[in-house]
Amino acid sequence: MGARMRRLIAFDCCGDTLLGSLDEAAGATGLLIVSGGNELRSGAHRGMAALAQRLAAAGVPVFRYDRRGVGDSTGENGGFEASADDLAAAATTFRHETSVTRVVAVGNCDAAAALALFHRHAGVDALVLANPWTIEESDSLPPASAIRARYLSRLKDPRSLWRLVTGGVDLGKLLNGLRKVSAKPSQTDSSLAQRIAQSLGDFEGPVTALIARGDNTALAFVEAWQTPAFAALRSRATMIERDTASHSFAPATDKDWLFEQLLAAVHSAA
Repeated sequence: MGARMRRLIAFDCCGDTLLGSLDEAAGATGLLIVSGGNELRSGAHRGMAALAQRLAAAGVPVFRYDRRGVGDSTGENGGFEASADDLAAAATTFRHETSVTRVVAVGNCDAAAALALFHRHAGVDALVLANPWTIEESDSLPPASAIRARYLSRLKDPRSLWRLVTGGVDLGKLLNGLRKVSAKPSQTDSSLAQRIAQSLGDFEGPVTALIARGDNTALAFVEAWQTPAFAALRSRATMIERDTASHSFAPATDKDWLFEQLLAAVHSAA
């Protein structure tokens, strides 16, 4: 791809300066990539930059940005819960700098949670939520859904059963895990999962959830997805699962799959 096809764009967000990267293409429906955690817009090992280049070559304009306090952007990093204004500014800039008429937004992990919570601020037309973050834990154990999946896997393994019989298993950890698995999930209106369900309830565009079956964060979201709070969304959203443990879909075959899912989402929203 020629250098003219990728532009760096500085834009304002509440008095701070954010920096974004625009991969230009002729398509009228664009993809806004929201970074998760404290990850730069380029992604791990420049994975998001490569994805943007590939999508632009397929005719999809792509915009990525660093939120406040991350990478090349100024300001204080308040985490995903404080990123509503960043998201809105990025979506506005994307539209202003291109001729796109519709915007599909994608995020992984807590970036997916941010999109679910703050889509109103950005006015996007479709959401792709990859392994959305819904975990609110106060202990060091994995989510109950991940513990349950691990136990089921070990029950099928004769070697694990032998370790239990012969004392090779830490009974303290086992009991703590069993307590967590048996505990009733929080259904309070203030939980992150509940807030996400409520916020997505009034989103009228397409919603696609991309799930890595072997990822703890994804397993926690799938468990929340089965609760009554998500009932209305389940009837109209699409969940697509991938048999991988990679949270970021890092293997080459996962990257190809992610590319195809995003391309399909853009075409569906056009």
